[in-house]
Amino acid sequence: MSTINSIADLTDELTATRRELHQHPQTCYEETFASDLVAKKLDEWGIPYERGIAVTGIVATIEGQKTDSGKAIGLRADMDALDIVEQSGQPWASKTPGKMHGCGHDGHTAMLLGAAKYLSETRNFNGTVYLIFQPAEEGGGGAIKMIEEGLFDRFPMDEVYGMHNWPLLPKGMIGLRTGPMMASTDELHIRIEGKGGHAALPHMTCDPAVVAAQIITALQSVVSRNIDPIDQAVVTVTNVNIGTGAFNVIADSAMMTGTIRAFKQETRAFLQKRVKEIVEKTAEAFDAKATCEYVRGYDPTINTEDETALCAEVCKGIVGDDKTL
Repeated sequence: MSTINSIADLTDELTATRRELHQHPQTCYEETFASDLVAKKLDEWGIPYERGIAVTGIVATIEGQKTDSGKAIGLRADMDALDIVEQSGQPWASKTPGKMHGCGHDGHTAMLLGAAKYLSETRNFNGTVYLIFQPAEEGGGGAIKMIEEGLFDRFPMDEVYGMHNWPLLPKGMIGLRTGPMMASTDELHIRIEGKGGHAALPHMTCDPAVVAAQIITALQSVVSRNIDPIDQAVVTVTNVNIGTGAFNVIADSAMMTGTIRAFKQETRAFLQKRVKEIVEKTAEAFDAKATCEYVRGYDPTINTEDETALCAEVCKGIVGDDKTL
């Protein structure tokens, strides 16, 4: 493994920074602790920056020893946490009830700060590097909001690079690919209207639990029977809420939520159409009524060929060919 000593020397400092961030998680445009800590570090290292882009976002600027190339790239990390109760028992566990850096954005922020310190000290490049500290990645559309507020107009970049920790990979390995890397993430909200009544008289009701079960089963056929096996997609119902807890009462309605994911926009559009058809028609077959709200979230992450090839070569130089997937 080939590492730069001055970066390796930052290990203890960056570990402490990451743990400090981990203890103070905040979500979706509330990331004031992370934003303040980033600003403090940038001030300490003499790196200019602008705050308040997408509420808590920060963009810092580092110029190389030369800038006559006219080139500029962006390095991006997210700062927000999740609404999760941490039970790790670690000394640096979350001090904020109900919130946790469960997706590793504390690590991403610490890594980008490490890059900031190294680049500001060496400036061994020709051009400009913009450091993008993004809020609200977890469902808040922070990247879109930064773009809408002029990110690329105010800080024009030729390329943008980012990375994400991935616990499923063995330690020391790096994964990357050209083309689709991360799927689109859409939300599914289903409401079923039936007819409630006594559980001993089911013939006088329209049981939404039965309808919900049939819809869930039918939705499993979308990927297996409607999507090209070479393509990939996910349709998952994650929550089903029916009844009040009474063992002898059939409820009059049910709510379900889920997630739908795809790598291609045309597949995504088909899924939206097909899922809605299945939900509505299945409910109709049982004399119930169902509404299906399909909320589009993030688009797929598509890696460009030349930039991916460059990253692959860099990764091979750090961890070796056999650990670069």
